[in-house]
Amino acid sequence: MKPSVARLAVLATLSEKEWRAQVMRWAQRARWQVWFTWSSIHSPAGLPDLILCRPPRLLFVELKTEHGQLTRAQEEGLALLNGCPGIETYVWRPHDEQFVQETLL
Repeated sequence: MKPSVARLAVLATLSEKEWRAQVMRWAQRARWQVWFTWSSIHSPAGLPDLILCRPPRLLFVELKTEHGQLTRAQEEGLALLNGCPGIETYVWRPHDEQFVQETLL
């Protein structure tokens, strides 16, 4: 189901940090192991924001605000990971909240 116009307006105000915290809460409730870097300063360019593991699934997730853009390094990193059998890659934005929750079930 698509979010309402009012809900989309609220979601558009979320920062990436707020969005990450929400996704992490959903993942932890669904018993996923969650890894993320506290500061991207020392991380390789293109490393996805979250790594989620709940065997047999392994997810690499790039989180963006409603208006955030993927960098070339992020696009290339996700493409490389997507070429690995058994790994799921995603770019999640706040308007994807229902899909995100369903994916984490």
